[in-house]
Amino acid sequence: MALTADQILAAQKANLETLFGLTTKAFEGVEKLVELNVTASKAALSEAQSTAQAALNVKDAQELLTLQASLFQPLAEKTAAYSRHLYDIAQGTGAEFTKAFEAKAAEAQQTFVGLVDSASKNAPAGSETAVAVLKSAVAAANNAFESVQKAVKQASDVAEANFNAVSTQAVAAAKTATTSRKR
Repeated sequence: MALTADQILAAQKANLETLFGLTTKAFEGVEKLVELNVTASKAALSEAQSTAQAALNVKDAQELLTLQASLFQPLAEKTAAYSRHLYDIAQGTGAEFTKAFEAKAAEAQQTFVGLVDSASKNAPAGSETAVAVLKSAVAAANNAFESVQKAVKQASDVAEANFNAVSTQAVAAAKTATTSRKR
């Protein structure tokens, strides 16, 4: 069974729609990233002004050390929050691409299986062995693809857990350092 012109056109149209959809998602990710950076920059500028003003009002070295210690923990927390937000943007955008890829791969897989089934029904007598081998190869490829998808999902889950653990440890270390400096 050969593909008809209408099927080819429909496939091309669907591919273009997917491409434009993914392009839109990519731009949305960039917009979120720019918004995050603008917000973080404004906050940093405002905090720098406040910190400079506070430093100018310091009367002795002990007061300066206390000021410095009081700035360390919030900075670590803000850095962790920024990193988390950045990770969420990247993860969300990547998830959209993964979802689109998986949908297209499943669609292509179904089309190919349909073509194999159609070809096997119209195969000449005596080609049953070749058809069985082809169907077996298609099934093996499908299983391999599903295994890869599961492995990628597991790796993503582990990476996210590691990211969360590192962020939590960094904030905890900053709290500990701040507490020990104040003593």
